Formats: sequence, C-alpha cells, structure tokens
Amino acid sequence: MELRQLSYFVTVAEELHFGRAADRLHIVQSAVSQQVQRLERELGAALFDRSPRHVRLTGAGERLLPEARAVLAAAERARSAVRERAGLRLGTSTGLGEHLDRVLGDVAALAPGTAVQLVSAPARERLEQVADGRLDAAFVRSLEPAPGVRILRLWEDPLVAALPAAHPLAREPELALADLAGLQLCLTARRNNPVLVDLVVGACHSAGFEPLPGPVSGSLQDTLATIGAGSTPLWTVVYAAHARVLLSPRIAFRPFRAPGLALPIGLAVRSGHRPAVVDVLLKALTTPPTPPAGSDHES
Repeated sequence: MELRQLSYFVTVAEELHFGRAADRLHIVQSAVSQQVQRLERELGAALFDRSPRHVRLTGAGERLLPEARAVLAAAERARSAVRERAGLRLGTSTGLGEHLDRVLGDVAALAPGTAVQLVSAPARERLEQVADGRLDAAFVRSLEPAPGVRILRLWEDPLVAALPAAHPLAREPELALADLAGLQLCLTARRNNPVLVDLVVGACHSAGFEPLPGPVSGSLQDTLATIGAGSTPLWTVVYAAHARVLLSPRIAFRPFRAPGLALPIGLAVRSGHRPAVVDVLLKALTTPPTPPAGSDHES
C-alpha cells in the first residue's frame, strides 16, 4: 500500500468523481483509476460503486476513508518533524502583483536566509494544504472559514477594467461600470473563481445591465491578448496591484468610479500552533510599504 494510492483514494472519495479528482491532483484520470484499482486489489475489496452516472463509496470504502486520512496526516507530521523549518511554504493567489514582491522583500529583510517556496494551486486546495501542514500559510480571496484554518483579513484589493487601448473608452481617466455594457465581458468560468465572478456579474446587474458573454481563455495572459487584438470590443477585470506590473501597449487599464469593485485578501493559517516563520510573514504583512527613494514627505 502506497501513500500515493491513499491520497488518490481520499481525493476520489471527496469528489465522488474520477475526472474531478484527477483535475485536483493535476494528473490524468487513467492514472487515478489505475492506482485506486491497485489499492482495491491489494485490500481485496471494492472501495467504490461505479456506474455511468454515479460514483459512491462502498461499505469498505467508508471504513477506509477516516483511516486513510489519518495515515496521510501522520505522514505529513513525520515530514514536518524532520523538515528544515527555516523555510516558508506559501500558497499564492493570482494577481497579487506588487503586493507579493513587497512582502517577499520584507520577509528577506526580517529573516535573512529564509527560503520561500511559492505554491500555486486552486483556492480549495490551498486551504486543504494549510490545514494538513503542507503549506505554512496561503493567500486567499475569500474570508469564508474553512475546517482547521483561520483566515486573517489583510486588505481590500481593488479591480480595474482592462479594455483595448484603441477603444474610445480607453481615453477616459475612469469608467462607470455601465459604460462597458456594450462590450463583451471575458471572465473565467465560475467554478474557477466564484467569488470574483459573482462580484463582477452582480455589480453589472446593479448597474442595470446583463453583461454580454465573451470568449473564455485559459489564462489571464491569453484573455488580455484576445482583448488587445481588438477584432471584437471586449473587456475584463484585473486586480489593480497586478495591472501595475503588466505592460501591454494594446491594453488600457482604467479604474472604476467610486465605489468601484474590490475583493478582500486574507491569509490562511493553520488553527492552533503555527511555525515561527509564519510570525515573520505576519510581521512583514503589517510593515508599512517603504516609500520610493526621493519621495517627498509632509507632516
């Protein structure tokens, strides 16, 4: 019996779908199926009832699930016991931009020599990894509580509109949301980022229009390239901190008129005991940004 097999089994048990489990694990579905079948052969029992429409745990699967989770948690505790604790394993969220650069710089100043491992993963997976100790902390764009995790509120991250630089609206210093009603909106699928999608679509409804659906791309880079091509008037939203580090002569980033759009940023940490390196991170997050060299100050 391998830890990998138990991990795949637990993921399928949580999703009750082999395809979704494979997506979470970032592997092909056939690999998940093969490892689960090997585990079933080794244990001499079917763990799932499989049908074309449903996947359900058998009695044996229900009995194995809590034991498998306990084994995986124990394995992670064993790794943590011998892992060099000077490092910081930090889950990141898309669009942190200059915020992340500043925080990493402050961590390096507060604790020189601290190795930082950045981990990119879907929000739910980031929370799971914090809860079981695979991550020390993770940035999240929702303040909803999660099992075994505390969410510490950090700041509000405003959104800006991204539209073709050649479009007449790009000449405006700021935009009302209703100004964009005639352009197609390019947003990720809701399952990928429900908090963002619900915020933007809800704001459009409050502004009195139903957003026109535009093409959905696999990444922000692809979306901006499509918008910049200008063949069809399109727009999307980008986190302001990220927009400031994006350079594209074919894209204009424009703020929204007050009250604008913003999402909260939080830091997920494990409930209870936390490693000292997380305290360093929290100190870095509460350190005021260093003013640019040569800036003027008034008291």
